[in-house]
Amino acid sequence: MLSANTEPGVCALAGGAYVTVWHPDKEPITIDGNVAVPGIEAGARHDPDRGLAVQMEYGGGVRTVIGGASIAVPGTLAALEKASQTFGNVNWKDTLQPAIRAAADGFPLSEACHYYLGYSAAPIFSRSADGFKSLHDNNGSLLESGACVVIPHLADSLAAIAAEGARLFYEGDLAARIADHVRAAGGTLTRTDLASYEAIVRPALSVGSNGWRIATNPPPAVGGAMLAAMLQGFADEPIKSWNQEAIAHLVRVQLAALSYRKNKLDLADDVGAAANEMLELATNGQLLSRWSSASTVHTSAVDSNGLACAITASSGYGSGEMPAGTGLWLNNCLGEMELNRHGLAAGPVGARLPSNMAPGVARQNKTVLAFGSPGADRITTALHQFLINYTQIGCDLDEAVAWPRLHIDVNGERPKLSHEPGIDLPLVDMNVVPYSSTNMYFGGVAAAVFDGADRLQAAADPRREGGTFVNRG
Repeated sequence: MLSANTEPGVCALAGGAYVTVWHPDKEPITIDGNVAVPGIEAGARHDPDRGLAVQMEYGGGVRTVIGGASIAVPGTLAALEKASQTFGNVNWKDTLQPAIRAAADGFPLSEACHYYLGYSAAPIFSRSADGFKSLHDNNGSLLESGACVVIPHLADSLAAIAAEGARLFYEGDLAARIADHVRAAGGTLTRTDLASYEAIVRPALSVGSNGWRIATNPPPAVGGAMLAAMLQGFADEPIKSWNQEAIAHLVRVQLAALSYRKNKLDLADDVGAAANEMLELATNGQLLSRWSSASTVHTSAVDSNGLACAITASSGYGSGEMPAGTGLWLNNCLGEMELNRHGLAAGPVGARLPSNMAPGVARQNKTVLAFGSPGADRITTALHQFLINYTQIGCDLDEAVAWPRLHIDVNGERPKLSHEPGIDLPLVDMNVVPYSSTNMYFGGVAAAVFDGADRLQAAADPRREGGTFVNRG
């Protein structure tokens, strides 16, 4: 809850989230709180505007659509409340207190947020008076990294949610403010969409890897299936180091999985069936031969009882819309065109939108690991490389997170391979974009592990500002 409200630009509460939880005595589950397609109410079937197309130079160039038409039904709060009610030991009101204090007193603008806002503040997050005020100084300049951010009305909204529960957001005064604002801005989200929303509990998607059982986000999200397929690409012969041969195989696996997604998974009418086909192809080795040719936060937690939880939340690139008096920035998930390739007219009504998010939990014997990452379409490639580092090469947790990464972008006419320094890259037949240092573009893995005896460990990615906390009391 704290991260979702103190990372302006990178995430916001009125977006989508997944929570993967593995109780030591039960099977792993994922709570699906992803955004949904609005328009349940008959009166919502009007012609919305087409939104506002925005081109940013972030990450080498991103095109997205913002404004009221881009806003999907948010589910983060519903998922977090269900997880708290089902597995939490702290009451809901106390859970929100750190976020309320940070919103009331102000919080420092992180370097990662400042970096993204350097591209997005003017075209997106300055569209509301309160949004502009919270991110700019008295001279109208974007706040410097480390400066104190106070978002008007956010503390009041969070305090009301703490006192009355998530239903205030879905059925009460906040719901009315959100829905009325979106309709006035040309979107299709109504009070009925909000009142009808429910977080869904699903069995987690499970895959084996080098003696580990890894559980992550199942379909209709695509992130978990992508991660599982890439892990299967390394299942037959686990690697011991990142030599040129291993990196060449990594490139083939990424290219195969990402190409399958672009050509088949993203446009499938039945995402679950297409994802299962991809996993079957990956398991029997046919994926490689057949197919080789944006703003999120994450928290991982484990305890000494073996309970593990991984939460990933996203609001897309942000719609720029903030209903008056709420302090809540709304998502633009209908406008994330590289992910939601059906565009603003996605359907059917009420369906969950595609998602790269893949929070996961893994077990081997008595050791339990929680992991996840932000990073749009880099989420699965970042997690894949982290898991290979930790479960196969045997890196310690910090090293597994910090190891140099590469990512293949298949969205252009020709694949593009971006990589950080320190990788012994083999010859590849694609455009290569070297980065001079580690960069937040490549995700931000957060992981926590308990070894079943007495050792708790946590690691945060140096690519994005994050923190670790170990309570041994």
